[in-house]
Amino acid sequence: MSRSGEADDPRRRILVQALAMGLFSAALPARQALGDELFGRAPSKLPEGQSIYKISGTASVNGKPATLETRVTAQDTVETGPDSEIIFVVGGNSMILRANSHLELASKKDSTDSFLISGLRLIQGAILSVSRSSGLALRTPSATIGIRGTGVYMESDPERTYFCTCYGISDTTAIDDPESQKTVVATHHDNPLYILKNAPAGASIRNAPFINHTDQELALIETLVGRTPPWVFPGSLYSAPRRDY
Repeated sequence: MSRSGEADDPRRRILVQALAMGLFSAALPARQALGDELFGRAPSKLPEGQSIYKISGTASVNGKPATLETRVTAQDTVETGPDSEIIFVVGGNSMILRANSHLELASKKDSTDSFLISGLRLIQGAILSVSRSSGLALRTPSATIGIRGTGVYMESDPERTYFCTCYGISDTTAIDDPESQKTVVATHHDNPLYILKNAPAGASIRNAPFINHTDQELALIETLVGRTPPWVFPGSLYSAPRRDY
């Protein structure tokens, strides 16, 4: 993952600031054009009945090829192929699923008997997700994570999990090592973690760097559910690494 903060297009920085301030809601022509150029169209809250914002490459829902008209529910399985990505919304949860990923959504019924997301099981791959739920359960082959009101980024492979609490609260436990537990209260990517398999008892959770996700992407997926990220850009604009779309 290249760290291109200094070389990043300044138009992107303007767009991120506009997203964070909610300026796209004004639908001004200049901002509309900027959003169209950078994202394909200006980001805004998805209309009722639409789940998928963008598909790059190939993606499937419950084993069937996904299109922009495909509905994603809280009981579905979403997968992506090589060099692919899908950006989608389920209720108040908004996500970017990276290439070669396999994600299973878990559900629960609310007071109206509607199904809501109760958890995410990332078998492999990587996901960026935002939610304001009071509690979601995340699972990978090496970790169980409880999150509350968070933006999170997670990568999963057979040997380890990478997990960043972008903002909010998370409680992480290594599946094979219950002695390894950690609670993170984060405002801005404060304490990314690796959760390892086959590590010594009590040493399965270790500090990790900030990698492979950006504030641009968090701003985008929060916008798709009608929200803005809870952080405020320090100074004028955020200067950490940014990911090209």
